[in-house]
Amino acid sequence: MKIEFENQTIEFNVLYGTRKKLSIHIDSTGHITVKAPNDTNNEAVMSAVERHGKRILEKLQAIAAARQVPKTREYQDEGKFLHLGKYYFLHELIDTKELNEDELKSNLKKFYFLSCKKIVAERVKIYQAQLKVRPKTIEVVESRTKWGSCSSDKHLTFNYRLAMAPIEVIDYVVIHELCHLHHMNHDRSFWRRVGSIMPDYKEKEAFLARYGQAMTL
Repeated sequence: MKIEFENQTIEFNVLYGTRKKLSIHIDSTGHITVKAPNDTNNEAVMSAVERHGKRILEKLQAIAAARQVPKTREYQDEGKFLHLGKYYFLHELIDTKELNEDELKSNLKKFYFLSCKKIVAERVKIYQAQLKVRPKTIEVVESRTKWGSCSSDKHLTFNYRLAMAPIEVIDYVVIHELCHLHHMNHDRSFWRRVGSIMPDYKEKEAFLARYGQAMTL
């Protein structure tokens, strides 16, 4: 099925089943599935998609943006860089006036570090309350291999490049590391804990695996 919303076409599949409520799911590739009760008619399905049209288009835009991996980084006003899942011109993120390339690179990295610290702090505050945990320290670092980590002494670290990811992906990494305060390994209990807060966490994992290469300087 498909609808027209704000001059764009939204295509989706409908999965009927023995459920009470209609829900809309978008996977890491941009595939949209509407899960609906068996007796739901087409008009109700299309109306629901239309009501959430703006959010759907925003998420599809974020997914499409993450797929675009620039061959070379252009450190000039018109160079494009990811922030929270969307591409922005460099001058929209930092002041670019009278700065050379090295200074622009340095200032942009500082921007991401500060942005990541602010966002992670906000999200940790939300989810630590839900999970009833409290880390001892939180630090934003530079890492090539990890998006986040949790030490045995409850010290959490997060990769500054997370500031380039959509907010729901940042939420997944935050939830993942906070859950390690209960379970230091990745056993079933750990994943049940993650899933209790974010049932679609596998979609976020897939997003990082597929598009993480685009989130770099």
